Amino acid sequence: MSAITKTRVGLIGAGRMGSFHATSLAQCIPGAVLAAVADPVSGAAQHLASSLGVAKYFTDPQAMLDDAGIDAVVIAAPARTHAELVIAAARAGKHVFCEKPMAVTLEEADHAIAAASRAGVVLQVGFNRRFVSGFAAALEEIAAGHIGSVQLSRSVTRDPQLRDPASIPQWTIFLETLIHDFDTLLHFNRGAKPVEVYAIADALVRPDFKEKGLLDTAVVTMRFDNGAIATAEANFQAVYGYDVRGEVFGSAGMMQAGNINLNNCIRYSPQGISIDTSRQDTDLLRDAYIAELTEFVHCIHTGAQPRASGEDARCALEIALACIASVQQGKPIALRG
Repeated sequence: MSAITKTRVGLIGAGRMGSFHATSLAQCIPGAVLAAVADPVSGAAQHLASSLGVAKYFTDPQAMLDDAGIDAVVIAAPARTHAELVIAAARAGKHVFCEKPMAVTLEEADHAIAAASRAGVVLQVGFNRRFVSGFAAALEEIAAGHIGSVQLSRSVTRDPQLRDPASIPQWTIFLETLIHDFDTLLHFNRGAKPVEVYAIADALVRPDFKEKGLLDTAVVTMRFDNGAIATAEANFQAVYGYDVRGEVFGSAGMMQAGNINLNNCIRYSPQGISIDTSRQDTDLLRDAYIAELTEFVHCIHTGAQPRASGEDARCALEIALACIASVQQGKPIALRG
């Protein structure tokens, strides 16, 4: 594919995740070229763009969206800005890949979905677990009926270290962390709708930040309309490494997906058996992050529908918001379905 036919992608957000996506776009994604970087933080966009040999950079994301030389955008800005950026990008006729969550209210989600639909642009959301090989294989097995009737499912996210609790917005554990698990459980239980959510959460890693609104540990129970039961759990400090796993149990067997291994090497020594573990999501899930951007560009070129749509993001968000209500009210919350 020649450079002329490549999708010219602009990145919004030059932080840790944005920098990783920028590098992927510049070096790893067939059919795409990183054409610009935007970030309102002074010098951030210029520094990232220069490091990757990109000529265009902006402090105003809207200025980049107004640029006719940009075909699509990847949004990796702070979560609370996602919906407005999705809407602005769609209005500018740009295809949109947005990191999760796509929005933090259902009203915002509806506006974002509607804007993309009106503009006729691709809208994909960064639910990267669907692109992890083990999770993707499990979803295919479930879709083929090999697990039988799903009865129990479980999804786990444990971050390796809580570095700066003061910088974490309230309800992050549901809106930005467990939202991955909610998407996973919805697809483990494909065809069934969640009808009730019960969540408990506390500050067990940093109890001193609880009064400031930080909850760092949570367990969620979900019930589906076919009777299946699912659980999701998260913690912000797993001292042994970044831990992402899933399990689905059905009438015909069980499947598990995910691990914490940095590589396939197992060490046998006088001290016992050990492995090296991942300490960053961009290490453990590197291939999945690249695969989801590859699919985004493929959808732009072919008109195919992305695996993780705006509607999928809305479904996961509805569960996250129900969890917040459950914690606040101390009781199960019924979902509208």
